[in-house]
Amino acid sequence: MARKYIIAGNWKMYKTIAEATAFVDAIATEVANSDNAVYLAVPYTAIRPASEKTANTNVVIGAQNMNDADEGAFTGEIAANMLIEAGAQFVVIGHSERRAYFNEDNAFINRKIKKALSAKIQPILCVGETLEDRENNKTEEVLRQQLTESLADLTAENVGPLVIAYEPVWAIGTGKTATVDVAQETHVFCRSVIKDVFGDDVAQKITILYGGSVKPENVKELMAQNDIDGALVGGAALQPESFVKLVNFDK
Repeated sequence: MARKYIIAGNWKMYKTIAEATAFVDAIATEVANSDNAVYLAVPYTAIRPASEKTANTNVVIGAQNMNDADEGAFTGEIAANMLIEAGAQFVVIGHSERRAYFNEDNAFINRKIKKALSAKIQPILCVGETLEDRENNKTEEVLRQQLTESLADLTAENVGPLVIAYEPVWAIGTGKTATVDVAQETHVFCRSVIKDVFGDDVAQKITILYGGSVKPENVKELMAQNDIDGALVGGAALQPESFVKLVNFDK
């Protein structure tokens, strides 16, 4: 089943409003004719100006995180309705840095996924194993737990907009990349877990991105794999030139 590629940039804690809008200006024309979906997860402060800049383009603006509550005494947090009002169309949830640095567990991530889906904002659920997990042959155990617990109590009917991003933690920002065979095999496993939980129809339709030191030099080989449907990119998405090459990898 053909699935549309998504090339998503995750800027993390980089770029001011001025830098973000300049970036969008630099790429808009260059990616306008791409057959691939173009996503940018920008800092909260840049969501509104970036979404206004991309209003008449094929660039989709989203957020890097959100809280599961509608409102409340949660200093510094942002709710789904706030993201939507600012112009965000998707949100990254469960990134390994959120899990590692801010102690987000699967139960919290599950609540965020449910909130995003109910608020009609597309969630990108991140999963991935550490180097220790992989060396101890726990990759499949860890991924199964992350996927099943993060998607607990959801049904085949309401997970339609969901995107999964498999990011081996040991390959994020390290310059290391899983071999194409390892990446493909792990994507196949993730898809098999989705099949077990939601059925084959959902498993075949769901988009699974690869993240972990994706660069213009390796993106084409990774995207050639049957079960890799795009990329969630960090460092290489910070410069317009490299991000354009990633989006247009098939040109």
